[in-house]
Amino acid sequence: MDLGLRDKIALVTAGSAGLGLAAATELAREGAKVMINGRHQDRLDAAVAQIRAEVGEGGIVSTTPVVATAVGDVAVPADVERMVQATIDAFGGLDILITNAGGPPKGTFVTTDLDAWQTGVDLTLMSVVRLVHAALPHLRQSDAASILTVTSISVKEPIDNLLLSNVIRPAVVGLTKSLSKELGGEGIRVNSILPGWTKTERIDYILNFLAEEKGTTPEIEEANIVANVPSGRMGRPDEFGRVAAFLVSPAASYVSGMMMLVDGGAYVGLM
Repeated sequence: MDLGLRDKIALVTAGSAGLGLAAATELAREGAKVMINGRHQDRLDAAVAQIRAEVGEGGIVSTTPVVATAVGDVAVPADVERMVQATIDAFGGLDILITNAGGPPKGTFVTTDLDAWQTGVDLTLMSVVRLVHAALPHLRQSDAASILTVTSISVKEPIDNLLLSNVIRPAVVGLTKSLSKELGGEGIRVNSILPGWTKTERIDYILNFLAEEKGTTPEIEEANIVANVPSGRMGRPDEFGRVAAFLVSPAASYVSGMMMLVDGGAYVGLM
C-alpha cells in the first residue's frame, strides 16, 4: 500500500540508531524527505549510509533517498530550535514531526536522586514540548501535518527499575492526547506509539543492568521477558518503524489521539 508519504518532509529526533532510525528508514522507503537528528555527526553519517543502503532502489521512489542530518541534543532548547530550522532550510517545510529520545536513567525511587529527576523531565517531557512548540508554525502550513510521540509500554504498565520512565512518559501521553484535541481542528493529527520490548541498544543496556542487579546474564533476563510476550520474542526495530510510518502518513488520516502499542501482545489490560 502506498502510504502517501512521497515528498512529505519529516523530522525524526534521535534518528541515528534504534527506534528513531527504524522510523526514518521506513519514511525514506516511502519516499519522504527525512531530517534525522542525533548528538554525534559520525553516528548520523553512518545512519544516512545505512538508510541509503537499505532503501536503495527498493523504495516507493527510484532515486536515492533524500536524507539530511542535524546535530543537536533534544534536551537543549537552542538545539531544538536549530534542528527544526535546519529542516526548513534543507527542505522548505515540515509535514511530520516524530519526537524520539533516549530513555531516562534506570533506577528505583530510592536510587534516583533529585538531579536525575530534572534530567529525566528535560529529556523525556520538555524535549517534546519544545519540539512541538518550535515545529508548530511550520506544521500549520502543511496540508497533511502529523506529530508522533514515541513513548513506551511503561505508560500502560510500570517496568521494574525504570521509575523515571514510568512516571514521566505518561505525562507525554497526556500532552499527546491534549494536543490531538487542541490541534485537530487545524488538521494536525497527534498520536503516540508505545513500543514494548524491541531489540535496540537501549534494551541491551536494560538487559545488562538487570543481569548485573540479579547476578544472572542478559540472555537469561531476555528469556524471562520473552516468556511473558504472547508473540514469543522481542520486536524488531523495522516492525516498529512500519507502524510509525503508517501513523504519520496520510493513509492514517482519521487516526488521532491514538496510543498505539507495538508490543507483541505483552500488555494484557483491556484499555
